[in-house]
Amino acid sequence: MQTNFTLAQLARSDIREADGILRACVHCGFCTATCPTYITLGDELDSPRGRIYQIKTMFEKGGAPSPKTVTHIDRCLSCLSCMTTCPSGVDYMHLVDHGRAHIEQTHTRPFLERTLRAALARVLPSPRLFRLALLAAWVGRPFRKLLPHQLGAMLDLAPKAMAPQSIMRTHPENAPQVHPALGVRRKRVALLAGCAQQVLAPAINAATIRLLTRLGCEVVVAKGADCCGALTHHMGKTGLSHATAARTIAAWTREMAHAGGDGLDAIIITASGCGTTVKDYAHMFAESDAIRADAGRVAALARDVTEFLMEIGLTAPLRRTGQVIAYHSACSLQHGQRIKDPPRALLRAAGFTVREIPEGHICCGSAGTYNMLQPILSEALRDRKVTNIASVEPDAITAGNLGCITQIATGTDLPILHTVELLDWATGGPLPHALEGRDAFTVDQAS
Repeated sequence: MQTNFTLAQLARSDIREADGILRACVHCGFCTATCPTYITLGDELDSPRGRIYQIKTMFEKGGAPSPKTVTHIDRCLSCLSCMTTCPSGVDYMHLVDHGRAHIEQTHTRPFLERTLRAALARVLPSPRLFRLALLAAWVGRPFRKLLPHQLGAMLDLAPKAMAPQSIMRTHPENAPQVHPALGVRRKRVALLAGCAQQVLAPAINAATIRLLTRLGCEVVVAKGADCCGALTHHMGKTGLSHATAARTIAAWTREMAHAGGDGLDAIIITASGCGTTVKDYAHMFAESDAIRADAGRVAALARDVTEFLMEIGLTAPLRRTGQVIAYHSACSLQHGQRIKDPPRALLRAAGFTVREIPEGHICCGSAGTYNMLQPILSEALRDRKVTNIASVEPDAITAGNLGCITQIATGTDLPILHTVELLDWATGGPLPHALEGRDAFTVDQAS
């Protein structure tokens, strides 16, 4: 693609990078076949190819973009399916990140939209504020039909079965500490506690710690390593996201220089959306002299939990397995990190029957804050995903990302849980809450 930037514009590093990305695009259109919003809406401007052209125009003109351009870029899920199918290797992920940052800096949104986005950016990365927001959601749920669709969609995502006292306490496994390996220590790893995850689904971290320690890993939950900055980064709020990421990098860097000289063998991440961002830290901080080296070291150590489990190996199952599992491959895992086989291989190694979900490459509609900011499109994609899942008649669904789990759960009665929870149960851990009362998992458990 031809670009027409001035020398003054090209003096900016973001424009230089965008120029290189834009020039790689040949407008072949392969990306349109796998783009969830184009498949749903059929509008060229809601395809990667259309958004690339709009971002090009926005950058060349400079200044504030038109509301129409903002609408179409906002509709992008950042699922990155387009990058998997692009034969030219267009780095759409970083291009759309630059586009969102430009919009955030130059465009004035309507007051209510601006307020909602600001609230999400402050509340979701803070476990304390998020807990308070969930309590407010329970109070507001009876008034669901009186609220605007965006606010109603946020209420729908709040868990219905968790007790307030469970939400309001900090679960012990998420507190900064060292969980010793059982038996001989093979590895020393850090675990990202996560921001929303430690509130909504603390069982994921608990299962991860149990499984890793049984496999001989010392697991460190580092003080200050709570949030990776992904949510605010993809909202274009780079000041907030980079500050959050810098604190987390500093926390893990301290653990790398552990007083005993043990350092870290890996940084384990159980939310694939977070993992995609952490693995991109070297790029995010490429121009920061103060943190560039540490960011690169952290990115190099980052591993999705299933990626790491494949490296160290899984023990044989201790439960009666064989149940049919529909594995949902989160976009951030299959497209963002290009990790496809490890979760499936681990589930099979634990004895489960894994069935592929039709259209498994298409997003479920979660995408960070997308299901709150674009609820109509998000619900359409969720319903499409749930229909495809039901077609394989599974006993349960697993996924490697909390956002996907939360999203899909609102559209189905099938149990859905994190892959690591199922692996933990199969190899000796307790029955996950999502599987309680399910005959396929509770009858004759012992192998």
